Amino acid sequence: MDQRWADAVFLHWRIDTAAVAPHMPPGVVPDEVDGSSWVGLIGFRMVGAGVGKGLPVPYFGSFTEINVRLYSRGPDGTRGVVFVTLDASRLAVVLAARAGGIPYVWSRCSPIRADGEYGYDVVRFRGQATSRFVVEPDTTRTAEDAVSLEFTARFGLHSTLAGRTLYIPNTHTPWPLHPATLTGLDDGLLAAAGLAVDGPPNSVLFSPGVQTQFGRPRVVPTGRCSYR
Repeated sequence: MDQRWADAVFLHWRIDTAAVAPHMPPGVVPDEVDGSSWVGLIGFRMVGAGVGKGLPVPYFGSFTEINVRLYSRGPDGTRGVVFVTLDASRLAVVLAARAGGIPYVWSRCSPIRADGEYGYDVVRFRGQATSRFVVEPDTTRTAEDAVSLEFTARFGLHSTLAGRTLYIPNTHTPWPLHPATLTGLDDGLLAAAGLAVDGPPNSVLFSPGVQTQFGRPRVVPTGRCSYR
């Protein structure tokens, strides 16, 4: 799959590794960055998604997505992302992704853009969970610290399908990252996912976006794997 992720907002909180571990697929453990596990609330606009490197799928290939994600490490040391939930505004996309083991949720998802601010608004059609978060990026500065790069240089995801753990590779150029100031947050998606955080996010980032491609999944051996 070829697609562009645009106007990405990244909010991250430190979280206890023990709270993250139950969400990991078999054979995969929580990855730690800067001495702790993290949970992310990320919103972006999917633009022009298409199968292979062909033409984008009309209408269904462009939509708004908000995901709650954790960071993972496979038994071979491969680092990735585990999606706890992904809210999207296209029902057909949600149904197709869920059939492939990706936990999409059908929601009303809207981008927010005004006066130099970017954000996202989510209302789930079932469960009534909502979220609204807005940031003001400082585009005169670049976020180049190791922690920020760790969150965004994840070239694959771990998931479960038909009792097997899969790793789905992903490739893209480095995100152009800017530090941002949180100007609004009213989130219920983390709590709905069973992930409790305290206070404002420890990291707030913005990116205008990247072009990305997904590759073929591979099965992950589910032998023993430790946190360290």
